[in-house]
Amino acid sequence: MQKAIDAHFHIWRQKDQPWLVGPMVPRIFGPYEPIRRDYPITEFLEDQKGSGVEKAVYVQTNWAKEDFEKEVALLQKTAQETGWPHAIVGYADMTVDDVRPQIDQLMKYKLLRGVRMQLHWHETPAFRFAASADQVIDLKVRKNVARLKDYGLSFDLQLFPAQMKDGQALVGENPETNFILTHAGMLTGMEPETTEAWKAGLRILATAPNVYAKLSGLGTFVHRNDPELIAYIVDNAIEILGSDRLMFGSNFPIEKLWTRHAELIKAHRAAVARHGAKAEADIFWNTAEKVYKPV
Repeated sequence: MQKAIDAHFHIWRQKDQPWLVGPMVPRIFGPYEPIRRDYPITEFLEDQKGSGVEKAVYVQTNWAKEDFEKEVALLQKTAQETGWPHAIVGYADMTVDDVRPQIDQLMKYKLLRGVRMQLHWHETPAFRFAASADQVIDLKVRKNVARLKDYGLSFDLQLFPAQMKDGQALVGENPETNFILTHAGMLTGMEPETTEAWKAGLRILATAPNVYAKLSGLGTFVHRNDPELIAYIVDNAIEILGSDRLMFGSNFPIEKLWTRHAELIKAHRAAVARHGAKAEADIFWNTAEKVYKPV
């Protein structure tokens, strides 16, 4: 079986996740009662057993903002105790006057490779996360993203297609920083106007050589593991970006709401296999190894 790096997964403790306690907070992936609980690394390892995954990259999960360091500290400790994960993408608030004090706190954790602040905004209220559609080009955000190059950190960029033009502006002014487009650009549906807007957005971002994309969370809007949808996204992403700028991510345990890890990676492997051995090596290993440098 082709070895793989899972470039996008989460673990969490319920008490540290504001959206997992109290009233249900609307999320783009729908009702989430089954995962309103601890999801420890041991459960993730059991979930992905036999999938060929040999390394994994943890991506931040919206702890309370003031606990941004606690999250990374927990993951570093987990790695020391279990050997997993192999790289960490933490959180930093890019809307503050100067993000450097936060980054300085995070840099003492050896597995830190990048940061993510979710900047996606959509006309559908339930899909929104950012304060506004153009927060991605807010002056403070731009100044703080520009500071990441001094630390050698990447930025996980989560945007909807309508924001891609602004995203390209942010990426373009930071050529020394790697940007990783989350969930392959967030395709929300298969209506012709929706798919064309998504492909147009990918083409805009593809003009910047420092943009990569994760084939993760592809069931987010359909709430199922859909091999045809996965194949459609894979085909177009390879055509537009090339396999050497794509990587697989499970988005577990979110996708666990509707599928098993084995079935999820099976659908991704089938979609990628049609593009040959190089695409398989790139998407399941080489790109994530190059961008995140998991140990």
